Amino acid sequence: MVEATSPLADRIRLVVLFGGRSAEHEVSCVSAASVLDAADPERYDVLPVGITADGRWVSAAALVERSGATPELAAVGTQVDPLPVLAPSPEATTVVLPLLHGPFGEDGTVQGLLEQAGVAYVGTGVLGSALCMDKAMAKEVLAHHGLPQARHVVLNAFDEDSRGGLVRRVDIELGWPVFVKPANLGSSVGISRVSDGADLPAAVELAASYDDWLLVEEAIEGREIECGVLGNAELEASVPGEIVPSAEFYDFDDKYSDSGAELVVPAALPGDTVTEVQRLAVAAATALRVEGMARVDFFFEEGGRGLLVNEVNTIPGFTPRSMYPRQWAASGVPYSELVDRLVALALERHARRAGRIGRPRT
Repeated sequence: MVEATSPLADRIRLVVLFGGRSAEHEVSCVSAASVLDAADPERYDVLPVGITADGRWVSAAALVERSGATPELAAVGTQVDPLPVLAPSPEATTVVLPLLHGPFGEDGTVQGLLEQAGVAYVGTGVLGSALCMDKAMAKEVLAHHGLPQARHVVLNAFDEDSRGGLVRRVDIELGWPVFVKPANLGSSVGISRVSDGADLPAAVELAASYDDWLLVEEAIEGREIECGVLGNAELEASVPGEIVPSAEFYDFDDKYSDSGAELVVPAALPGDTVTEVQRLAVAAATALRVEGMARVDFFFEEGGRGLLVNEVNTIPGFTPRSMYPRQWAASGVPYSELVDRLVALALERHARRAGRIGRPRT
């Protein structure tokens, strides 16, 4: 079970940080809208702080529906200086809940700002966030720990020699088809499925428009299984869920449209497979220095290699369709209680670490 945490204070000033400069801006807004609806007003003084697509911070920013599609950050609100907004409050305990998916939010950059501000925040710290965001580096760490993964090639977009020999490397090391993706992005943005060498250059160019480092991975014929983790020093795994894509692969529209993929929670898996998913999820998250929360994604090759770790997401979606809150609800932790758990974990870690900051060396 998740380690015991201190009870929440009578009132928490909960700063919900959302939007951001990445290609996942709109997804972040949907997640924030869900949290704002679920946060208990008897327990939290909620302060929504939005970051616009051009990097401006605004307080009391509204979320508006855009033609019935995904909410977006309204072009209203007072521009604010981040540090005073994030600073600990003398009137109430402050906790920041970052819901910034992708670069400039999930990659350690905002986490570093929050560390400098000296404020408690939900989720993984600087190193773990950076590792999990950079899927190429994450795969190196997971390989070091002996965790099973799909075959892959890491590519620097500016290395012309590597790009020139990529088709041959895929022929020899991976086989066709493959997926080409940016190393530092999520929500299936910039990903292409490539069936032969003729289409590979265009897929590389698309991925390179989002990141300098790319991944080329073998296409796995298997089920897509996901598992949530929750905790700090001791991580607890949720029941696994399964993604049943409606498209050729689990792309952006499939994830966030109402007519998209089917999310099955709990996944129909044998008991021993469930146990192995949970074991591997905790092992992968621990290896990558996860704290607070994460969603660990797998491929499951039945009759083949079994479970293969795909990636670890340190700020999983909190939209109404998102797998992470649904998994914890199926594990006995409903949405509002999940928010409470995450806030309590943030406070526990902050208190534990505060005693070590500034301690003189001996």
